[in-house]
Amino acid sequence: MVTIQLMSTLRVMTYNVRYFSHATRGIASTAKAMRGIAQAIAALEPLPDIVCLQELETSSVRANLAHPRSSPEDTQLSRLLGLLDEALVAAGHPRDLFDGYYFPAHSYRLGKRRNFYTTGLAVLARREFTIEHHNAHSPHDITHRRLNAVRNLKQTRIGAHVRFVSRQGEAIDIFNTHLSLPAFWTREFWTRGERMGYGRNQLEEGKKLADFIDREKQSDRFLVVGDFNALPGSPLHRYLTEERGLCDAYQRVSGASLDELRGQPTAGFLHLRMRIDHVLTGPGLEWLDFDESRPFGARDSRFRGLSDHVPIIGRCRVR
Repeated sequence: MVTIQLMSTLRVMTYNVRYFSHATRGIASTAKAMRGIAQAIAALEPLPDIVCLQELETSSVRANLAHPRSSPEDTQLSRLLGLLDEALVAAGHPRDLFDGYYFPAHSYRLGKRRNFYTTGLAVLARREFTIEHHNAHSPHDITHRRLNAVRNLKQTRIGAHVRFVSRQGEAIDIFNTHLSLPAFWTREFWTRGERMGYGRNQLEEGKKLADFIDREKQSDRFLVVGDFNALPGSPLHRYLTEERGLCDAYQRVSGASLDELRGQPTAGFLHLRMRIDHVLTGPGLEWLDFDESRPFGARDSRFRGLSDHVPIIGRCRVR
């Protein structure tokens, strides 16, 4: 007889926060936007255990112009963690604090000493978890660079990796990413009706990401989340789920078809609505629900109006 023990549930959130600059249409980050996101996270019940964020900055003109830093060492992540601590205390969770890890991707400079703006990812983890490994100091470069002439202008895309130990002692690997948009200078971009996830450059980055995951994961207890800039059923989405064996956790729990998934957008631009953020998982995690994950524009979302994306929030456990 085999006895199967189940760990307590793990709640994971992935969210593209758009540098906390949604109110200014991406021109400058604001304290109001950052505080609103911190308060929305603190209001979740239950709280997430792991929060993966895309489009964070370190320190730059865009990050500091309307939201000045308090010290030379201050970054967007440190400011967010401070505001999140305040929001958690106000929400009655004074002991449920987070540690944060920043994964730098790219910087656009004004001269040698000043950044115009920067890009990166972050992972927040509840302090009760033990972080066994992370690559914050050297994120894995997955960028597809086709033209040598513009290599330095191409925004670097990375794979962030954190391995933490759960309350029951199981090691779980989490990968966070933000893949490129389809290359707009290609003939296919202008002749094909659908674009998000159809770019050859996106597929190459997906291959590099999947190879990186295979090398770094220690078991089937892993997940990869983020802004893939790819629609359900696109070549990139199909490659990761059909050829590389990842499971779209939201699709499995909801039972939705690919067409139905496309009707539940996670991002919006002008009149466009797109499902381009995903939670993909290995077989070692059993997904239970995606409560409080709302389509972009839903009036009952506590994250409404805070970014051009909405978060995906899911709950799983290890079998």
